[in-house]
Amino acid sequence: MNNESVSAVFWLAGERAVRLLDQRALPADERYILCHEVEELAQAIENMTVRGAPAIGIAAAYGVALAAVKGGRGAVPAAMERLARTRPTAVNLFTALERMKRCFEAEPRQEGEALFKALLAEATVIHEEDIAGNRRMGAFGARLLPEEAVVMTHCNAGAIATGGHGTALGVLRSAREIGKKIVKVYADETRPLLQGARLTAWELSRDGFDVTVIAEGMAGALMSRTRIDAVIVGADRIAKNGDTANKIGTYGLSVLAKAHGVPFYVAAPWSTFDLNAATGRDIPIEERAEEEMRLLPNGVRLPEPIHVWNPAFDVTPAGNIAAIITERGVFRAPYVFE
Repeated sequence: MNNESVSAVFWLAGERAVRLLDQRALPADERYILCHEVEELAQAIENMTVRGAPAIGIAAAYGVALAAVKGGRGAVPAAMERLARTRPTAVNLFTALERMKRCFEAEPRQEGEALFKALLAEATVIHEEDIAGNRRMGAFGARLLPEEAVVMTHCNAGAIATGGHGTALGVLRSAREIGKKIVKVYADETRPLLQGARLTAWELSRDGFDVTVIAEGMAGALMSRTRIDAVIVGADRIAKNGDTANKIGTYGLSVLAKAHGVPFYVAAPWSTFDLNAATGRDIPIEERAEEEMRLLPNGVRLPEPIHVWNPAFDVTPAGNIAAIITERGVFRAPYVFE
């Protein structure tokens, strides 16, 4: 079954609302929610109903159009400000909002239906460009894999984290679809919210891939005992020097890959690059609520005197990255992005 029939973000024209795949419910339940108001959409981004840097940007773009249809021109600036506060690390969010802002300001006298249609058209273009870019990225990345590839990935950088096809998982899809390659995947569980186990494994299995879930702590042992041809991950922000922010645990996986001689690849669209960030030290790292880690798998809750540190992302230094795969091609160190 083709996973691209599942859309994480979709503008529902009849309802004039944003439809989101509720990724909190996966893999047990494939359900959708409708956001009729900007605040509903902002909360859906914050609570990770929708997640993945490109998908967040697309959802926010549709959110600006939603503001126009619900509150007119006067509601748009406040909507953009609210959406910008949802997730600080994913630069695609701010890239999309900047495009929507330019569209909004291009016709200062535009009102009503004309304004809504202009903003919706721009959001639709952002969505379509992401899908097309993912396919180009996938074709470039597929060339890096052998005919029978064993790949490890972390978190979820698939069709449901993007407009469609996916970044890291898009490379795997393209390797199979275009290159006719055989791809076996090991998916890190990705604690604490289990995006690897809940989302990547579901998405790949649904597409007929041979996928095995491991906990992060098993990655080194697996690399020492099994042939791994590549690690491929997505990204939420890439600095000018190639340092890359991605889901927490990515940095540790890159260290293990380097120690075992496994090439570590990052797959991300150009919208993920932040050329205002000179290095990874300039990337803001979101810290999420302690509550996400207080409830243990056995149902026991950590008592309050025990502290919790819960960063959502870490930064992988450019020196650990063998190549960065984009829709513009494959880049290798030394990374100097302009």
